Amino acid sequence: MKKKVVVFTGAGMSAESGIQTFRDGNGLWNNFRIEEVATPLAWHTNPSLVLEFYNGRRKNILDAKPNEAHFEIAKLEDAFDINVITQNIDDLHERAGSSNVLHLHGEIFKMRSEADSSLVYPIRNDMQLGDRAEDGEQLRPHIVWFGEEVPLMEPAIQITMQAEVFIVIGSSLVVYPAASLLNYVPSHVQVIVIDKRLQKIGSRQVTYIEEAATEGVTKLRRMLL
Repeated sequence: MKKKVVVFTGAGMSAESGIQTFRDGNGLWNNFRIEEVATPLAWHTNPSLVLEFYNGRRKNILDAKPNEAHFEIAKLEDAFDINVITQNIDDLHERAGSSNVLHLHGEIFKMRSEADSSLVYPIRNDMQLGDRAEDGEQLRPHIVWFGEEVPLMEPAIQITMQAEVFIVIGSSLVVYPAASLLNYVPSHVQVIVIDKRLQKIGSRQVTYIEEAATEGVTKLRRMLL
């Protein structure tokens, strides 16, 4: 029976694919304020700007390609029972071949009714005001905005509690509630953190790899296999 490995990924995982992160000096929040594009209030105040922001992000992600770290995580499925929990809204894990990916913060290539979150549709092109779901309501990005509940948090917790190895890649572990997943990792389980800007995690025993995702995952593979 394969060992259960949970891989928790953040923006640093996709940065080497050319997808801007929020915490870098040239990050997304330098051009847009969170309050203007990533909150329910922003959607109700200026939905055109919100759609412009996510249409731009969708084009950026369409042009991006999975990096070596994405492919290496997918390859680990040959030896381990891998579950990826990601804060990222891109589909690079899936494109690299990962089978089990849970998107905590939504998906850029999906849209949904603003009134009924169960009405979800694929989207590859731009979204426009006036685009309607089958219930007649405006379609919005299928993204969890700041201030909204994270619907998949409970399934993510259940996956985390079953981990035999828990790996964090490219996450600052400061965005809650996602960052609280670490609290559900069983105390005896090995935790490995890969990030080029490491922040020490509490008092538990952690193996740190201070590298960007691609270089760090190469070292990780040697550790695990």
